[in-house]
Amino acid sequence: QVQLVESGGGLAQAGGSLRLSCAASGRTFSSHGMGWFRQAPGKEREFVGAIIGSGGSIFYADSVKGRFTISRDNVKQTAYLQMNSLKPEDTSVYYCAAWIGGSVDSTAAYNSWGQGTQVTVSS
Repeated sequence: QVQLVESGGGLAQAGGSLRLSCAASGRTFSSHGMGWFRQAPGKEREFVGAIIGSGGSIFYADSVKGRFTISRDNVKQTAYLQMNSLKPEDTSVYYCAAWIGGSVDSTAAYNSWGQGTQVTVSS
């Protein structure tokens, strides 16, 4: 399995930006698809986006499309989530995860998860 560690969370004002990083170790990073999810208190974990395959096919949830950008650096073994035009409803704990196959928006398609990083957006 791959081990994942997120960083980059914090406090931002509405309309601001943050960039999250997900550092991977263990199995070859480039062979994994990577997903981003978030979970707000009292809510289920929800899909944010994913980058899948050697060609880097990218998928986004409708709620973040046009505001968030996923990328990865295979040399640094790191995936990124650039978050722009942040809204208070983006406040959540954000997780990265290693994709093992199946629907990219399902938590069941991922077998390794980071510890999460808190993002708080003030209005």
